Amino acid sequence: MKVLKLGLPKGSLEKATIELFAKSGWRIKLSSRNYFPEVDDPEMSCSICRPQEMSRYVEQGILDAGITGRDWILENDSDVEVVADLVYSKVSRKPTRWVIAVPGDSDITSIEELEGKKISTELVSYTRRYFAERGINVDIEFSWGATEAKVVSGLADAIVEVTETESTIRAHGLRIIHEMMTSNTQLIANRAAWSDPWKREKIENIALLLQGALRADHIVGLKMNVSAASLEKVIELLPSMNAPTVSPLYQKEWFSVETVISEHQVRDLIPELIRRGAEGIIEYSLNKVI
Repeated sequence: MKVLKLGLPKGSLEKATIELFAKSGWRIKLSSRNYFPEVDDPEMSCSICRPQEMSRYVEQGILDAGITGRDWILENDSDVEVVADLVYSKVSRKPTRWVIAVPGDSDITSIEELEGKKISTELVSYTRRYFAERGINVDIEFSWGATEAKVVSGLADAIVEVTETESTIRAHGLRIIHEMMTSNTQLIANRAAWSDPWKREKIENIALLLQGALRADHIVGLKMNVSAASLEKVIELLPSMNAPTVSPLYQKEWFSVETVISEHQVRDLIPELIRRGAEGIIEYSLNKVI
């Protein structure tokens, strides 16, 4: 039997990734001391590894496919096939940003003024290339963590750090002077695996269902009964992806109306639907929208 070797990210995205796969149809069972979780698909084997290393393992063929950040693909300068963008995180559904920050009281306002300065970051290779391409000579130092503290304590003049909300950067009294890039989670594939028809179809199916599960996040189904007399007033109020589904009820001049809408619209919509004659309103969650 053919088996696809899939890499899952360890760390902050681990739980969210397992939950996303569950919504997509795969049950992945983790063990605290095992880097090879069980998955209820005989055509797939899973490995847990750090996002920073994922693209290297995929490029080398140790893994057929994997989930990692665009930032680490660029950091490793990996030659892989980017199959799908999967924008999700523990805080928001927006891409993360790699920024350059300096102490709040620093006179530095642009990256050109970092000439000859020391910069601390985990994103060493990409940062080095970024400054070299702009002809700015800087001393890049690898940070093992707590990067914000390096500049606060005077161990570096600036940092290159990833942020979603900027709250940690602001909490350390730092000021952003430049955005280097945005990054989001991506499903990537090994070039040879992508050229294999069976593996490519398997990877494409995974991408399809993962993106369908992400699309369903913050979207709900809404179902209700509406009399013939109230139908047009209710329909004109309902948003939908295409058009609401309307089905006649058995031996009655009533209809069942169903639609799919954004979750945030429901709280304002339901009271108005009731005022327009809708009854028996049911809201339900969705696993996938494809």
